[in-house]
Amino acid sequence: MQDENLDKNSNGQYGQEGEIHDIIPVSGLYENWFLEYASYVILERAVPSIEDGFKPVQRRILHAMKEMDDGRFNKVANIIGQTMQYHPHGDASIGDAMVNLGQKDLLIDMQGNWGDIRTGDGAAAPRYIEARLSKFATEVVFNPKITDWQLSYDGRKKEPVTLPVKFPLLLAQGVEGIAVGLSTKILPHNFCELIKGAIDSLKGKNIRIFPDFPTGGSADFSDYNEGLRGGKIKVRAKIEEFDSKTLAIKEIPYGTTTTGLIDSIIKANDKGKIKIKKVVDNTASEVEILVYLAPGQSPDITIDALYAFSDCEVSISPNACVIIDEKPVFMSVNEMLRSSAQQTVELLRQELLIRQGELKEKLLFSSLEKLFIENRIYRDIEECETWEAVLQTIDKGLDPYKKEFYREITEEDIIRLTEIKIKRISKYDTFKADELMRKLQDELAEVEYNLENIIEYTIAYYKGLLERYGKGRERKTEIRAFDSIAASVVAANNQKLYINRKEGFIGYGLKKDEFISDCSDIDDIIVFRKDGKYVVTRIADKVFVGKNIIHAAVYKKNDERMVYNAVYLDGKSGRTLAKRFQVLSMTRDKEYDITKGEKGSKLMYFSPNANGEAEKLQVTLTPASSARKKVIEYDFKDLDIKGRSAGGNLVTKYPVKKVQFKEAGGSTLGGLDIWYDATIGRLNREERGDYLGSYHHEDRILVVYTDGSYEMTDFELTNRYESKDIQLITKFDPEMVLSTIYYDGATKVHFVKRFKIETSTLSKRFPFISEARGSKLSIISTENQPQVEITYTKNGSKEKETTVYDLDLLIDVKGWKAMGNKLALQKVNKIKLLESKKAEKSEENAGNGQEELEEINSPDQLGLF
Repeated sequence: MQDENLDKNSNGQYGQEGEIHDIIPVSGLYENWFLEYASYVILERAVPSIEDGFKPVQRRILHAMKEMDDGRFNKVANIIGQTMQYHPHGDASIGDAMVNLGQKDLLIDMQGNWGDIRTGDGAAAPRYIEARLSKFATEVVFNPKITDWQLSYDGRKKEPVTLPVKFPLLLAQGVEGIAVGLSTKILPHNFCELIKGAIDSLKGKNIRIFPDFPTGGSADFSDYNEGLRGGKIKVRAKIEEFDSKTLAIKEIPYGTTTTGLIDSIIKANDKGKIKIKKVVDNTASEVEILVYLAPGQSPDITIDALYAFSDCEVSISPNACVIIDEKPVFMSVNEMLRSSAQQTVELLRQELLIRQGELKEKLLFSSLEKLFIENRIYRDIEECETWEAVLQTIDKGLDPYKKEFYREITEEDIIRLTEIKIKRISKYDTFKADELMRKLQDELAEVEYNLENIIEYTIAYYKGLLERYGKGRERKTEIRAFDSIAASVVAANNQKLYINRKEGFIGYGLKKDEFISDCSDIDDIIVFRKDGKYVVTRIADKVFVGKNIIHAAVYKKNDERMVYNAVYLDGKSGRTLAKRFQVLSMTRDKEYDITKGEKGSKLMYFSPNANGEAEKLQVTLTPASSARKKVIEYDFKDLDIKGRSAGGNLVTKYPVKKVQFKEAGGSTLGGLDIWYDATIGRLNREERGDYLGSYHHEDRILVVYTDGSYEMTDFELTNRYESKDIQLITKFDPEMVLSTIYYDGATKVHFVKRFKIETSTLSKRFPFISEARGSKLSIISTENQPQVEITYTKNGSKEKETTVYDLDLLIDVKGWKAMGNKLALQKVNKIKLLESKKAEKSEENAGNGQEELEEINSPDQLGLF
């Protein structure tokens, strides 16, 4: 373009020799183009449609597979080529989407190596793997008669706008996508639970569904928020104690792989958060990762540490977003399920209406055919010379019957009659024709009934899907509540704490100074100084906390058992005061004072007591004091435990020369009140769950498992218990008698047994019933006089009888290894433990009444050998 040919018009626009062209600023172009691009990515690539739950590439893959479907497997490379007629983004995106769709194991039958979501292994090349539509997909996804169609991107083919899916596929498969300024993350849900939820929705009931992950594990959905933004799910691996020195990871969290999980464990070990010897991956058909513990490491604490410091626990944030009317909409998974159920109702209604129309047309033509042949109308057209005359003759022959038809007879109907072959007319069987019409009428009546009762029909449809395809699709992810794990509690002691008392330094880098204890690099340290000041600080390589340190230790927040005893001189009053206090919480790096902080105050005695011990002191007064008694004995047990800011109680108003330790004392704290929360399988002190009792240092917990074994444990809050495997958990009493009935898998009969716990080894399970295959514990009781109600069937009789037995009268207390006595009842149907009736020892009971009781409950009558 030559400059001299450019003219500037009055509007500031340029043209060639007087021509005017609009000029659009670059900013305007950018705004419009970017908006169009963002809309395209949201609608055509990243976010699924509410109608069928598919992204466009997934929809096009399934449409292409339906076109190719002949019941046999096709090479994935061929399917990709077919899909490229509809999808404009190349073979790589199609192949990845197809593998992802196949790994959902719902719509596609796979053959070959399709990869493994557990290990992260990729699929083989498309030329080596094959696929076909599953029976489920052909039943619920496709119906061309009720599908809306549109032209493909090049205008050569037709593709579905959405597929008529009659199942909540979006929730069953889950989906994840990132668009421009928008993302979606809908987690996969359980097949059977979705169907049951849809049925409940159609019945007007409230529904509540939770994700179910193909990798199993356990999940806490307390903050799921129905899949909306702001929700959160905690997912944990399934970790078992393989033995006392080995942990086995059997299931992994959703979104992780065995390789990534092992890397995170090794990384946590390298950082010193956990202590292990090695990790071995034995994953084959099932996940199995063995974690070998370092010597002296607790399996329970290591499990918690794995959850705290590795990918054995992950947090997932859902973000349910779908396309509705070509707009992204955030909606809950419960609303999606209700929407899917209503859509299924409408799709089934459309199918029924189409079938109704087809049946009516078949009945219409069958009736016309019958009239045409039986009334010999075909003979009347033999003399007709023109085509119009033929049509008029047939139409005239049908005139008497036209009122019986549901619609008018058209010229096309008459033309169809003329196309009936002579062979068919000659072999026409009226009886068979009437039978066929009767079947069509019955089917039509059924279709019309279903249309009138469309909700019941839809529910029956869902139940049919559940019956045909629900087997093997049971929930894999266990729903449970998780306890919060304090990292500082479960972190391995990966450092050693040293101290320089005189100079006032503390840390794990002072290796030439005094060793205090093992610690973790995330611990806090509490330090008390001779001037009565104390501070809590984060551990480091070397940190200055003040000179003349008298006590330093790892600080445990909210530790109610740790009590500090102190005696100090108050600088203002000149009195000597004593205090017992706890430091439950503090501001890090802020100095606090044991004394009242007055000038001249002085700390005279200090002792930390891990279990609230109260010692005796000897207080010596100065010789110049006016007190007649110069030596005073002071006992801390007479002093209440208060908060850290308490001033303390008076020891003496006279000047004190020195304070000395005289005699150790016991703990003044009561036992620890312990509760067991069966929901999470953990002990606690927050009054959650069942109260187990008050525990002192020597007390133990008895756990009886459903497999007929028992275990003794301490009452550490870090202990883990599998609630589903526990029959009884209680405080152990050495005099406790366990009464039990169990089934012996070898002899196929029930045994009665009463015994005391004779072992003392902690954290080891001891079987007390037969170890034969099929053996199981029926009931167990710690009551003194337990009663059971047994329902049984005698030989030669089908009638059931029920009898109540006193177990303490059936058998004496024996050793824990004893088999017990057999129940001679032929077939035990039910055993129920009753509330125990305590015997009242009175003269009346000790007389004839007692003898009668013994006679009734004699071993012979109770059916014991």
